[in-house]
Amino acid sequence: MPKKMPDAGVLHVGAPNLYDEDAFIERVRKIFKSGRLTNRGPMVREFEQVLTDYLGVKHCICMCNGTIALEIAIRALGLTGEVIIPSFTFVATAHALQWQGIKPVFCDIDPETHNIDPIEVENHITDKTTGILGVHIWGRPCNINALKTIADEHGLTLMFDAAHAFGCSHDGRRIGGFGACEVFSFHATKVFNTFEGGAVTTNDDNLANKIRLMQNFGFQGMDNVVYIGTNGKMTEICAAMGLTGLECLAEIISVNKDAYELYVSDLQGIPGLSLMKYSTSEHSNYQYIVVEIDENIAGATRDHVIDRLHANNILARRYFYPGCHRAEPYRTLYPDSRKRLAKTEMICDRIICLPTGTAVRNDAIAALSDTLRAIVAQGSIV
Repeated sequence: MPKKMPDAGVLHVGAPNLYDEDAFIERVRKIFKSGRLTNRGPMVREFEQVLTDYLGVKHCICMCNGTIALEIAIRALGLTGEVIIPSFTFVATAHALQWQGIKPVFCDIDPETHNIDPIEVENHITDKTTGILGVHIWGRPCNINALKTIADEHGLTLMFDAAHAFGCSHDGRRIGGFGACEVFSFHATKVFNTFEGGAVTTNDDNLANKIRLMQNFGFQGMDNVVYIGTNGKMTEICAAMGLTGLECLAEIISVNKDAYELYVSDLQGIPGLSLMKYSTSEHSNYQYIVVEIDENIAGATRDHVIDRLHANNILARRYFYPGCHRAEPYRTLYPDSRKRLAKTEMICDRIICLPTGTAVRNDAIAALSDTLRAIVAQGSIV
């Protein structure tokens, strides 16, 4: 059972889902008895196997966090030169490339799905392009089939940042087995967390073996370094948190779905406000409540609405403001990006994410919705 957080009087996006404390502590006791704290001990190995089964993939390599997982996957795939990514993503997606001397080529999005637009992707392919890194924004999958067709036609590597998409599906298959590999984040703010953590999933045996070498300094057995690597290993304590969380993941997703349906009902009819919808034909984790504000209809700007919500102890968030291409170092390195990202900038300037998860009660959602309705009714302060 997920553990309810105490009511602190403040609602905020990203409050962690906490798990059954007794079940977690029992696993901690096992760790102490084993004397194994890290270096792919029994808890991590069990966690990887359970994830492999849950996601329906051949390999799952757990990592210390999602960013390191991205960096190792990118390096293991041999990506160089330029890789096409959306600008509408958390900046770690871009950093994981730039950190390794690879140029992130920022691509515009489909304003309906907020995912990378395959038509725009084709416009960015050059003789320096080696890959496409799609991001499943809000847990709603990219147009995987279209991206695969483009990658195949141009001989490019296709991988996915699935940080938002744990427990979600595409064409009836769980996210995790698409492209050359997919990368998950198990950060505390995610629907499923291991305190900190991440994973790379793949159906490629050779790639999985390479990633395992790279996450452990290139060691192949005792005292035998065969490759350049780093330290990307997950600890036993984080794996214990993950195993405990998986036992109540279905209930957490059910809570999220109920909250989403309450928001759908409570936010109806607010002028200029549209709530992002989830597909009923696919599995979703319902982690994000995404609202788009059209200030021309609402009579209030997105930032005014955010300010007023914060004044009422509702810590809603702008995502992924201002867009990677408008953040440093990218706005200085690649100043021409803005010419190609009009839809990204529009969405960046209109999006609000509202609190949800096991930390948010139903009565709080009702009160929040009433507050939001009142803010829009009052309009912006000029």
